[in-house]
Amino acid sequence: MAMSGVRMGERLLQIGVDDPSVLGKLAAKVGISGHAAIVALDERSADRARAGVADASALADVTVTSDGSLPFGGESFDVAIVHGVGGLLAALRDEVRGRLLSQVLHTTRSGGRVIVTETGARSGLKAMLAPAPKKDEVYERSGGTVAALLGAGFRPVRVLADRDGVRFIEGLKPA
Repeated sequence: MAMSGVRMGERLLQIGVDDPSVLGKLAAKVGISGHAAIVALDERSADRARAGVADASALADVTVTSDGSLPFGGESFDVAIVHGVGGLLAALRDEVRGRLLSQVLHTTRSGGRVIVTETGARSGLKAMLAPAPKKDEVYERSGGTVAALLGAGFRPVRVLADRDGVRFIEGLKPA
């Protein structure tokens, strides 16, 4: 959560549902002076998101879309977080991924940012005891999330951190 840099009063868009409690905590972080919206790719995930928000005593609008389109106007959000530890971006068809990330760029204000979480390098006991999640080799060979964000128009794009099995990638919307 600290890697997100989300602050009180910001307009936050979250996409995907890896851990409902994290969605709820991030929605609570913007407070009543901000706005939180969550986009899930199916109704089951939307129900999980609503439960996470309720458990955190937060407020968030939850929307379902399966085709990568977002029902928000331009520059509606300060920050967007794509919860992709479960492989969200890699699992999407190329055209859906492209549409989704282009929509994220459109709905993020100039100078705003997107943060994508995805499976990173495992270390310690996790690396020894649990099998590494399967990665989409085609997606990774094409440049993975960094290339996908660059292709959508985010500049610059950088890996913020890769720790505890989670990689954080940030892209900025040019001003």
